[in-house]
Amino acid sequence: MERHDVVHTIFLIVICYVGVTHQMPVQDGDASFVCDPSLDFENVRIKNAYIALQAWKGAILSDPHGVINNWVGSNVCNYTGVFCYESLDNPKERTVAGIDLNHQDLAGKLPEHLGLLYDLGIFHINSNRFCGTLPLSFLNFKILFELDLSNNRFAGNFPHFVLELPELKYLDIRFNEFEGELPQQLFNKNLDAILVNNNRFSSSLPENVGNSRASVIVLSNNKFSGCVPSSITKMTETLDELVLINNGFNSCLPETIGLLKNLSVLDLSYNRIKGELPSSIGEMTGLEVLNVAHNMLSGKIPESLCLLPNLDSFSYEFNFLVNQTNSCLKLAGFDDRRNCFKDRPEQRTRTQCGKYLSKPFNCSDFMCGQPLHESMDQDVIVKNAKKVSDIIVKTLAIDQEARIAI
Repeated sequence: MERHDVVHTIFLIVICYVGVTHQMPVQDGDASFVCDPSLDFENVRIKNAYIALQAWKGAILSDPHGVINNWVGSNVCNYTGVFCYESLDNPKERTVAGIDLNHQDLAGKLPEHLGLLYDLGIFHINSNRFCGTLPLSFLNFKILFELDLSNNRFAGNFPHFVLELPELKYLDIRFNEFEGELPQQLFNKNLDAILVNNNRFSSSLPENVGNSRASVIVLSNNKFSGCVPSSITKMTETLDELVLINNGFNSCLPETIGLLKNLSVLDLSYNRIKGELPSSIGEMTGLEVLNVAHNMLSGKIPESLCLLPNLDSFSYEFNFLVNQTNSCLKLAGFDDRRNCFKDRPEQRTRTQCGKYLSKPFNCSDFMCGQPLHESMDQDVIVKNAKKVSDIIVKTLAIDQEARIAI
């Protein structure tokens, strides 16, 4: 039996227990509640919802706006933030199809009982103060297509249960305390939006990022490092926004980035991206906003870049770029401060530019997209390891000089 089937079976047993005793067992400090024998439920789905919502009500410790004050009685469809609709498998029965408690400042935890809401299509609880880990019983949400847990205080590793939700299209877990690695399976799911910014995720990104069908991917303000995966250029048909602000990406940009002709927003600011802007970037005809500020880019800005037909904003301050065209200066939004441009105000000193630019490097040294295979000869592995070690030492030295220059 699969894990989610076991969870569902457990809940069915709980329902039977409640039907007999009219009282839900209490654990982990949750307040108990009594199911009034006189309550009349229109169907089993609504009764399940009542059990789940009363358990959740008992786990909410602060409700400054009185949102859940009317969570009383058997008509759960009248509860604030609860939305009912006819069930997909039986249109004659109503069921709880959506939860929307955004911006209510509620504090507490999410109980396992929420898994009884197995007809949920939308679960929105952003901008509250919910904390702890997420219930394993969320595995029951087999028709859930929008999950918004953003702006809360959830912690732990990436919630792997989302990988087993077959209909999920929109994932938003921004502004929480999740940590660890992002699983490769995340980018194999048919998601339209992946929003995981402002957490504590770390390590390098999986190379299969390019398998994603998402139109929006936002990974900002985490602790990612390593390469900007070259596979992102595979998302030519779907990707509209890619935002990687304020991480520790330390590589060159993929030479084939120009394949992303439908991309409208690309923000790579506040990383350690090096090398030159690829010439193919001037082929990104859909680009409207480009931000590569606060990196360690050098060389010339491709002439075709600032002539892109839809480009309105181009920020490239705090790099070591050496040449730009007048077309860049004519953009409505541009910022070229703290580079190495001649005859432009607020640039780096000649000494700062000379010291950094005198130490060129080869982008292939980063070995992006070239994992070490177990089948490699031992001597090759040793040589590659030494090469990587030399690159790290060299990069740290360049980074240190750049920081001093800044």
